[in-house]
Amino acid sequence: MNFKTAGESHGKGLVGIINDFPSGIPIDPIIIDNELKRRQKGYGRGGRMAIEKDRVELISGIRKGLTTGSPISFIIRNRDWENWQDLMNILPEPNKDKNEEKLLAPRPGHADLTGFIKYRLSTIRDVIERSSARETAARVCVGSFAKIALEIIDIKVFSYVDSVGKVSYTESTNIQDKKVLSDIEKSELRCPDESITKKMMEEIDLAKKAGDSIGGSFKIIITGAPPGLGSFTEWDKRLDARLSYAVMAIPAIKAFEVGDGAASGATSGLNFHDEIFYQEDNGFFRKTNRAGGIEGGMSNGEDIIIGATMKPIPTTTKGMHTVDIKSKKDTVSIKERSDVCAVPSAVIVAEAVVAIEVFKAVQKKFGVDNITEIVENLNNYKKHIRII
Repeated sequence: MNFKTAGESHGKGLVGIINDFPSGIPIDPIIIDNELKRRQKGYGRGGRMAIEKDRVELISGIRKGLTTGSPISFIIRNRDWENWQDLMNILPEPNKDKNEEKLLAPRPGHADLTGFIKYRLSTIRDVIERSSARETAARVCVGSFAKIALEIIDIKVFSYVDSVGKVSYTESTNIQDKKVLSDIEKSELRCPDESITKKMMEEIDLAKKAGDSIGGSFKIIITGAPPGLGSFTEWDKRLDARLSYAVMAIPAIKAFEVGDGAASGATSGLNFHDEIFYQEDNGFFRKTNRAGGIEGGMSNGEDIIIGATMKPIPTTTKGMHTVDIKSKKDTVSIKERSDVCAVPSAVIVAEAVVAIEVFKAVQKKFGVDNITEIVENLNNYKKHIRII
């Protein structure tokens, strides 16, 4: 599968087209809407979340509840469009948008200045609209399709937040434990520990009071992936590379790791690598998973575990020192409505893009066109593994 998205933050809506998605997969819009709702949750989110109630409108590629193999298209309408019609009108309206030219104070850490230069624009408004994280709602929608397909073959994607600011959650987590999963979904910051969640909320409150923003980190766990997704034969087929590309493309993500990758440089080979064992009932397995389920660019049959770090959002209510693009005079960066902390939202986007890449790898290995064909090929592959 592959996809394209279009649309601006305050335009009419976000649209997407998905190609090469298998036929025969049942699609329930309620499941997609629930994923969109999960993206909007989280302590520290801004005022816009009170305006937008994201719902998907499916346009093509599905008939009688089943995918047909044709391109799937959808739209997620922006409710805030009603308040921005004049400013975001596609047609020219002379003398109507006089205030727009005042948007010449780029935010440090954002796409504003470089985008303005690259596309020879007259205002940073045109950069803000497309570079906004609002676009990730469309990626969550696409990821919902991938998640639905993965569920059919018993591959699941989980997530939790393990740090906000200086507060960290460091306990080992059985992500498949139903209580743990329930605690994560109930937490306003997607942290499994209620006391740690409260400390994270305090960090966010302090940042908000100071007119500042705050970042954090999260984990994504994929269970049920068979060994052999991805490949060592070409650099761009490596599963860890594909996953890193997808996660790093989420706005404000500045670091990525697989397994215990960030700590691997401070240990030795004997203490880091996961030794291989064999049992007749279990086949090949590892007692540890420091590699995060990926070796040589391929899934190895263990849980795939990846982590990422999100920087503080560049938009702050206090503003930062910058320079007016036209006058070159010192000024304060623009103060668009924004979140104080968006880590619990970013992790839902990460779930989506990771699901897309994992399902792409499944399709490359087991087939593209039809879900029954994919299931049959996967089952034959599992039989092959058992008789090795």
